Amino acid sequence: MKLDIFGDIHGCFDEFMELFKKLGYRMENGRPVHPDGRKPAFVGDATDRGPKSVDMLKFLFALDDAGDLIYSPGNHCNKLYRYMLGNHVQLKHGLETTVAELDALPAKEREHIRRRYIKFYESLPLYRQLDGGKLIIAHAGIPEELIGRTGGSRLRTFVLYGDITGETLPDGRPVRRDWAKHYKGNAFVVYGHTPVRECRFIRNTVNIDTGCVFGGKLSVLRYPEKTVESVASRQPDQPGKFSHFPG
Repeated sequence: MKLDIFGDIHGCFDEFMELFKKLGYRMENGRPVHPDGRKPAFVGDATDRGPKSVDMLKFLFALDDAGDLIYSPGNHCNKLYRYMLGNHVQLKHGLETTVAELDALPAKEREHIRRRYIKFYESLPLYRQLDGGKLIIAHAGIPEELIGRTGGSRLRTFVLYGDITGETLPDGRPVRRDWAKHYKGNAFVVYGHTPVRECRFIRNTVNIDTGCVFGGKLSVLRYPEKTVESVASRQPDQPGKFSHFPG
């Protein structure tokens, strides 16, 4: 199994396509083709905050329709799903940018995307367990004791939001524990969710969210090689959005 696992894209479709092509992919009849037979995969949060969330959704729908989708949903995916269902959700923390894009579409196209996204989201497992269990893709991570479970509130909260404490930062983001520092599992966990300047390898895990939408870069983890490729962000730099972990 040869995968290229993309970090949080957050509507940065141009950067995604730049990296996609840099890796050697091309699209043929709606399917990603790579000369070495590699497949793209995603840690979630492909939309919100950035300028081209709708384009990113259409790309993912094409992968899904072709049977080539490997995607682990994130908290922004879940919030957009709840919005598409008509639930009351706050239009902030980036959702407002996706909604603005949707509102600019003709009504028929907007309704098509709404229905298609609901179908898309409802087909997704909470995390992906691949390569005979040797690889886990989970948006915000997963501790070893939850690997293998398919449901439950603790699993759902952890993979979508991380190991949250219940406290919040001044900008409203939840305070998260450094779960990866204590991970002891045998499976290699690839995750995102918490923006870092450089991909963080620690204890058989790697955080590949290098904050593209905050002016960092978009990164991909090549598996099984465990090497990283990146492209620079085209968005304004926001230093305060990046996390810093010791060790």
